[in-house]
Amino acid sequence: MFGIGEKVLYGVNGVCSVEGVTVRRIGKTDIEYYVLKPLSLGSSTLFVPTSNTALCSKMRGLLSAEQIRSVLSDAGGGGEWIENKSLRGDSFKGVISRGDFSELIAMIRLIRAHEAAAVASGKRLHASDERLLREAEKMVSEEISIGLGVDRSEALGMVFQ
Repeated sequence: MFGIGEKVLYGVNGVCSVEGVTVRRIGKTDIEYYVLKPLSLGSSTLFVPTSNTALCSKMRGLLSAEQIRSVLSDAGGGGEWIENKSLRGDSFKGVISRGDFSELIAMIRLIRAHEAAAVASGKRLHASDERLLREAEKMVSEEISIGLGVDRSEALGMVFQ
């Protein structure tokens, strides 16, 4: 159970503050929800049913500064590029869905390396890869920014140091 005021990563919504837990009646059933406020979307409010394990599994506490530095210092490139666009998309969507920080970092590094190779040969990154890259970068930059106390503009650059 997450506490009020705790910061969590909630899938592609990025870092959210747990504003509370509330109960809402749906039909004849009372359902308990986490009330989340995404930090990057000030006017949005998300309600996540506490009993829905699939949705709650997309929520996780933020990593400590030590944990973030440890993952960032790993020079891993993220594995092999999957040539099949559909399989690659499924793989990247899985990484986004799981929200695992080290997987997100590896995915960003892999896509950026592929992008550099593509640009060098006069090509561009596929639009779906670019979209998934942006989602991963948003999630990672928010977590680094909060965890290390740096500006979001600096945070993404730390992925490649």
